Amino acid sequence: MAAPAVVFVSPAPLPRSSPTAEHRRATLRGLDSCRSMPELRQYHSQLIRLGLSEDNDAVGRLIKFLALHPSGDLPYALHLLGLLPRPDPFVFNTLLGALPSPAESLLVYSDMLLRSVAPNSFTFPSLLKPIFAGRDIDAGRQVHAHVLKLGFHPDVFSQNNLIRFYLSCGLTVDARRVFDTMSSTDVVSWTTMISGLSKLGSVDEARELFDRMPERNSVSWNAMIAGYVQCGRFKNAFELFARMRTEGIELNKFVAASMLAACSGMGALEQGEWIHGHIERMGIELDPKLGTTIIDMYFKCGCLDKAFKVFRGLSCRGLSSWNCMIGGLAMHGLGKEAVKMFDEMMKEGVIPDDITLLNVLSACAHAGLISEGRHYFYYMVHEFRIEPKMEHFGCMVDLLGRAGLLDEAKQVIQEMPMDADAGVLGALLGACKIHGNVDLGEQIGRRVIELDPLNSGRYVLLANLFSSAGRWDDAAEVRRLMNDRGVNKEPGCSMIEMGGVVSEFIAGGKSHPQAREIYVMVDEMLERIKAEGYAPDTSGVLHDIDEEEKENPLYYHSEKLAIAFGLLNTRSGDTIRITKNLRVCRDCHAASKLVSKVFDREIIVRDRNRFHHFRGGECSCRDYW
Repeated sequence: MAAPAVVFVSPAPLPRSSPTAEHRRATLRGLDSCRSMPELRQYHSQLIRLGLSEDNDAVGRLIKFLALHPSGDLPYALHLLGLLPRPDPFVFNTLLGALPSPAESLLVYSDMLLRSVAPNSFTFPSLLKPIFAGRDIDAGRQVHAHVLKLGFHPDVFSQNNLIRFYLSCGLTVDARRVFDTMSSTDVVSWTTMISGLSKLGSVDEARELFDRMPERNSVSWNAMIAGYVQCGRFKNAFELFARMRTEGIELNKFVAASMLAACSGMGALEQGEWIHGHIERMGIELDPKLGTTIIDMYFKCGCLDKAFKVFRGLSCRGLSSWNCMIGGLAMHGLGKEAVKMFDEMMKEGVIPDDITLLNVLSACAHAGLISEGRHYFYYMVHEFRIEPKMEHFGCMVDLLGRAGLLDEAKQVIQEMPMDADAGVLGALLGACKIHGNVDLGEQIGRRVIELDPLNSGRYVLLANLFSSAGRWDDAAEVRRLMNDRGVNKEPGCSMIEMGGVVSEFIAGGKSHPQAREIYVMVDEMLERIKAEGYAPDTSGVLHDIDEEEKENPLYYHSEKLAIAFGLLNTRSGDTIRITKNLRVCRDCHAASKLVSKVFDREIIVRDRNRFHHFRGGECSCRDYW
């Protein structure tokens, strides 16, 4: 259906008699509802005929439209400002906040001072707006100097904006100095500091301020919770959320979004379901952003059916919602379903972006869809003119490498318009390990280590490649290099939620209250799956030691402990959901398949790369991972 025509109503013709107060009011009311430049020019001409071309109120309304409306005209606004004989601060403030660059805003501010117009409490926040956008530190310091010089240092509004500016530039010392020297602060001052420090990674300093706050609102709570979520400290986020609820603070959509992200990070489905239910019970608006966060939570907690239900129930599905669905399906190894979702999106007329194509390529890589991956890589460049980024090339290298097409994967790297980073080369190194190509793996592995010298996984992968080929001296050399550089192997950690409580396990750990029962269950579990043909896969163990010695550490990997805990606390037919910080090893993968069959459980494991759904002795990845 054709869009309705836009009808513009011209201003009423000017009466021939002298303008009255009513005529003036009618013209100004009409100007406030102006919708286009042609209409504004008509009102401007009428103001001139009414003798209001030098009136600050009337011209200020013109300038407000010209400066702030999407179809406005800044040069026109600056011209009108120049014609005003006695402009007031309001006119200048309106323009200052709309100018595109710090240099232009400082020029207008200088003109303001030259024309003896005194700034007010709104001037410096307006002036800082383009300076904040441009991250111009020198300009910001000049404004700060004028705040002090002109006596606005007691003004909380101006000071809060200075704090925000300094934090946006990463200048925490300057921001803290402004905050600490303020004669009075408000909840915005504290919250701005907490939010800014958290975004810069100083989350402990932010918490120290949060605990000292004389008054908190929901924005303050969300700033601190979001800070913990952003730096991956999900347990702290849950603890603070529990305290917030104890203090009777209402859960709004912003806190809900932050906590849903925490649930996604920890795989805490029960908590996520409670928050989703609370959103529905309280009638909180499910806008596309919040809806997408809920979808993401369900995907990352391994609950695909609920993710689909929320997606289908959204009244408005934006690009981010489609991207979340395609990425979620890719994460679960459902490549064909992800491609189908992409086709559905295209039929809906939604234009994809680089994230959409990255998710599609990732889906193809996880599912081994070689021809489809090649097609969509060509498609993004030639159909949508989307230039591939490093991540897109990484997906193609991963796709081809997993399939054993190592020469073609290497060619992709050689033809990239930029130098490959450690992520792209690491994908090829992983493929060399899978397919036993030691020569190429050694060449790529040493490059990866030099590019990413603090990542323990790079050393371990290369050392394991050497170990699998019996090159023990080379494996030991890589281990020595890792030790000499002070790089420690990241410990494996698996999390499982039971009864709303998240338990963490590390390999060989015994701190859990049920540790004794868990280890007994691990032994029983391994004995029963050995009867089904389980034999420990020791190929990933680094050193050249006896097979019997290799087996023992494998028995108590973190995911085996988490599975044993899950078996103790579930019944036949239940689902056990586990989140692991590292990639699942081949031995645990083989064991999990048999445990799902012998103990009649569905075991859903989310590792660093993807999801594995173990059911009836099989895995959703079909051993292609």
